[in-house]
Amino acid sequence: MTTLELPVLRDILRECAGEDDAAGLQGDILDVPFSDLGYDSLALLETASVIQRRFGARLADDAVTRAETPRALLDLTNETLAGTS
Repeated sequence: MTTLELPVLRDILRECAGEDDAAGLQGDILDVPFSDLGYDSLALLETASVIQRRFGARLADDAVTRAETPRALLDLTNETLAGTS
């Protein structure tokens, strides 16, 4: 089973934000709110779109916008992936 891990999510977030806007992604960000990292709901939906293309996980928009931290988005993605395998 494929899972999404933090290093890959971090790369996707950087890709969606642009390297200049992704400076806050260093260190332990698992429980840091996306709003504190500078990500709004539109950025999260773009991130979810990339996750869907790369992993095949269909994430509901409302569930993505409720995922307030990287840990919550990882959990949502991995639960979705587990359900589709």
